[in-house]
Amino acid sequence: MSLPQPVRGTHDLLPEDFARHAHVRKTAREMAARFGYAEMATPIFEFTEVFARTMGESSDVVSKEMYSFESRSGESMTLRPEYTAGICRAFISNGLQQNVPFKVFAAGPMFRYERPQKGRQRQFHQIDVECIGAAEAKADIEVIAVGASILKALGVLEHCSLEINTLGDQESRQAYRTALVEYFSDHKSNLSKDSLERLERNPLRILDSKDKGDRVLVEKAPLFNDYLNSYSSEFFADVLEGISLLGIEYELNRRLVRGLDYYTHTAFEFVTTALGAQGAVIAGGRYDGLIETLGGKSTPGIGWAGGIERLAMLIENVPASIRPVAIVPVGEAAESVAAKLAHQLRQDGLCIEMAFKGNVGKRMKRANKLNARAAVLIGEDELARNVCTLRDLDQGEQSEVPLSDISVALGALS
Repeated sequence: MSLPQPVRGTHDLLPEDFARHAHVRKTAREMAARFGYAEMATPIFEFTEVFARTMGESSDVVSKEMYSFESRSGESMTLRPEYTAGICRAFISNGLQQNVPFKVFAAGPMFRYERPQKGRQRQFHQIDVECIGAAEAKADIEVIAVGASILKALGVLEHCSLEINTLGDQESRQAYRTALVEYFSDHKSNLSKDSLERLERNPLRILDSKDKGDRVLVEKAPLFNDYLNSYSSEFFADVLEGISLLGIEYELNRRLVRGLDYYTHTAFEFVTTALGAQGAVIAGGRYDGLIETLGGKSTPGIGWAGGIERLAMLIENVPASIRPVAIVPVGEAAESVAAKLAHQLRQDGLCIEMAFKGNVGKRMKRANKLNARAAVLIGEDELARNVCTLRDLDQGEQSEVPLSDISVALGALS
């Protein structure tokens, strides 16, 4: 009988890997809180229409990558492929329109059926920041600043570059769409099958095509910048001025787009080549039409999502875990006293390790394996005098300490 294996595209987060993930989440959560973003969570699955309506019925995610299933009541459910749609759904269903700007942070697993590759699995994890209800360019600046600050706090900002573009307002977007349709219609014979379908439904998505033939055409396609009205140009200028004021470096990427119609104005990505081929570690943009697409009142919004797996691979040093203190009873008589002491010290806030069995040698060997900071030995002689032996495992020194004072003595160890 073969041994059980994880499902393809999933992986176990063993303690060392989990520590890196936890460091990313903790750092992101704390930094987002400094900007006033409170943490929230949405269900891990939603009605399928939440994602189908917001991500586009014809998108690859909806048509090929979503994990959908039918509930016992016959309703179509989907494991979340991203956070934004669920958070916007929560904004509507909880009647939070009076709580704008609604600024939130979230972190958790996502699910997409796609070819597993480095830093991308079928179950993956994201951190997410959303600012709903603010139409001002200042919101775009702040959301980008949150991302840059998290990357800096993780020590990876120097390995990333910010690419940014504008998609303009709906008027500008429509003018650009018309120009794209006209351009690509003249080159239909050279378009891939997928891009021919996109030409009819959403021509902007052709700009994201990975097909080599499509990429040649995309390089010569009209630029969004040439179709911006004055309002859109001024809005983007305010965003660029604002992030420059904060010392955030950026590169204009006139080919950076978002295919769905509810995206407007700012689109951005923090990208890196440190993991091989260039890839985004944070990607976001303004989505002023998304909540209306879900059936809510027209409400502006902007946000981003970041891949925890990729960020965890980028960070070089993870803060060391708390080093435990080993409690080592010597002889049967000391077992119960040691167990009670271990419980008391844990209540005092100390990390305590006490092996379930073994002689002194085996227990000390385990303490060294766990990189324990100190060991507290309790034998019959110590019990008789109500003391214990405190052994500093870093310095190799030991001393006797009254049992009543051991908590303070351990707390004083550097």
